[in-house]
Amino acid sequence: MKFIDLSHVIEEGVVTYKGLPAPVICDFWTREESQQWYEEGTSFQMGKIEMVSNTGTYLDTPFHRYEEGKDLSEILVEQTAMIEAVLVHIPFEQQLSIDASYFKGLALEGKALLVYTGWDTHWKTDNYYSGNPFLTADAAEYLVTQGIKLVGIDSHNIDDISGKSRPVHSILLKNEILIVEHLCNLGGIPKGVPFKFCATPPKVKGMGTFPVRAYALLESE
Repeated sequence: MKFIDLSHVIEEGVVTYKGLPAPVICDFWTREESQQWYEEGTSFQMGKIEMVSNTGTYLDTPFHRYEEGKDLSEILVEQTAMIEAVLVHIPFEQQLSIDASYFKGLALEGKALLVYTGWDTHWKTDNYYSGNPFLTADAAEYLVTQGIKLVGIDSHNIDDISGKSRPVHSILLKNEILIVEHLCNLGGIPKGVPFKFCATPPKVKGMGTFPVRAYALLESE
């Protein structure tokens, strides 16, 4: 198999969503401190990270939007691992508002739909936080009818953030369709080549979003 990493690096000080704090990464237990517990020449590092759950490339579960929705601990592995996937190219330079017409005629049932816009080129810049490409409500409603399992995008948000409503989150998560935001490197997936998508989060009770190591798997020739 050939692997293509689709995740941003989580690192000290990098802001994913303006207004939310950047992660703080440090040692909980330094190598020097650990030496007192082990034989000479043996040491270990134990790290500590403080971050909001919407950091880096992350997965949204129904609980993120709905109090009664399934949280991270209730998501099955098969909902996020080795999913047959479809990649759609919609460059942000050509279109920001992505409606249902872009997905008509695609075989989507039981699959992950990944939307490549190229917006990840703005990562770590002020341009990343506004004016981003997004899906429309009618696109979300259409995807529900097609039996999609997961929708991912390499944009700042799958919704239009110019207003206060978030219809795409509301529609998809109400129907237990998972969302992955802030993907990257989708342009590295060759057009027309079958692939599978993985973005499995840890099992955390009472939390609706969490960073994932998202990646594509292609069959090597």
